[in-house]
Amino acid sequence: MELPAYLPAPGSPEEREAFLALQPQLQTMFEEHYPDPRNPRTVVVLPGLSLDRETLAKLVGAQQYEERQLSMLMWLRLPRARVIFLTSAPVADSVVDYYLGMLPGVPHGHARRRLVLLSCNDTSDENLTRKILKRPRLVQRIREAIVDPSVTHLTAFNTTTDEVTLAVQLGIPLYGCDPALNEWGTKSGSRRIFASAGVSHPAGVEGLRDADDASGAVAWLRARDPSLRRVVLKLEEGFGGEGNAVLDLPRGERIDRDLARELIETRLRPEAGQSPGEYLQSYARLGGIVESWIEGEHKTSPSVQMRVTPSRELEVISTHDQVLGGASGQVFLGSTFPAHNDYREMLVREGRSVGEALAKQGVLGRFAVDFVTTREADGSHRAYALEINLRKGGTTLPFQMLQFLTAGKVEDTTGEFRTPLGDPRCYYATDNLVSAAYQTLTPEDLLDILVDHRLHFDATRQEGVVFHLMGALSTYGKLGLVSIAPTAEQAEAQYRRVVALLDHESRTWPTWRGFEKPLT
Repeated sequence: MELPAYLPAPGSPEEREAFLALQPQLQTMFEEHYPDPRNPRTVVVLPGLSLDRETLAKLVGAQQYEERQLSMLMWLRLPRARVIFLTSAPVADSVVDYYLGMLPGVPHGHARRRLVLLSCNDTSDENLTRKILKRPRLVQRIREAIVDPSVTHLTAFNTTTDEVTLAVQLGIPLYGCDPALNEWGTKSGSRRIFASAGVSHPAGVEGLRDADDASGAVAWLRARDPSLRRVVLKLEEGFGGEGNAVLDLPRGERIDRDLARELIETRLRPEAGQSPGEYLQSYARLGGIVESWIEGEHKTSPSVQMRVTPSRELEVISTHDQVLGGASGQVFLGSTFPAHNDYREMLVREGRSVGEALAKQGVLGRFAVDFVTTREADGSHRAYALEINLRKGGTTLPFQMLQFLTAGKVEDTTGEFRTPLGDPRCYYATDNLVSAAYQTLTPEDLLDILVDHRLHFDATRQEGVVFHLMGALSTYGKLGLVSIAPTAEQAEAQYRRVVALLDHESRTWPTWRGFEKPLT
């Protein structure tokens, strides 16, 4: 594919027109070509996080998060599928071989011939899409790797106007939410969707511009509920809970706008560790909301993952219980699948209501809805919707790996995952397994440890451990993994075993004949 003589200017009406002209091709692909697994198709994978630099700076190993979407290599299990995988820096051969080695029933060499890896060789903190757009020769190499544009689409972690520009320059449709609809993935937009869908969500005020607006919202919420003990401020486009800040309110005291402003400036506790002043600078730049904190002794933080297909059908993909950390338990660390049976059906019902409201707005592709649940005095559970993530997220990779590795599916009636033989499978997954001692290991060491202790995913038993974020291991001591087992308890126990093993192996080094010497 040669670059056309004329490309519309980024962000121009002509580019928008070209983008909208490409998008209908998705429906044709998904309805006419994709149902037959033997038909050719190409997926251009854009795994970078298209977030602002300030947000990316808070994420340890942000560039290595591109490796989370190496799960897309599992598409190569289809005999005529091609994957073009784009990255900031080259992915280590050992990491690529690791994923290709897990493909069921496909020779490694056959899959490798259908994989194209292209890199910007740019480790700066700019987002991946902009790195690519700066390099027209790289764009041309991507176009040359596309054999048939009529069966090719671009998929991204999240979609902005940059992804629209790249899709137009490549001449292929973008399978993801139109950036013109991204407001529904902001904190304010989420609250408006919840209200329109009739889904319970915390009391709050959206569309706030700065600390003064937030002060007024805090005063209003306290006047509305004099027993309110805590509120949370959220940046419109915060990522993984890092854009949240908690404010404890003094009991039994009337709070007006002036007192609320004083409390915000002195007592605010941002999750990302900034000072109140630094957080408020971000708040003034990005805007946000203020919400009442949901109280309760027995709270969980589940999510529902869904997608709207190019045929405009809503699919509920999976439910999860999120594993959260941070100063006040709002930072995403990982997830367990499926969500607890006590409230799984309720999550699906509430999530579907949100998904239908989003579909009416024209949203396309994957998204997730985060909830908090509380257990009532009678033992029942109540769910409050918190936010919509119009993108792939931390629950996308682990579920894709489970689905691709086992060829199983979720049962509509129970929400449980079953292999083709009818066996149940659960997982415990994390993106944030971190230890300074892990910096002593390379990805090759990690694979040696896995194989030596028989923890590597076993296709025969359809259980074991799959690692990701391996590129962040030696630099940041950071790693991700998915532990797959027949039950949730077995998956977590296997995860704990792996952590204990890595802690041991990274703090010792072998000398001879099995003796070990502790690292000093």
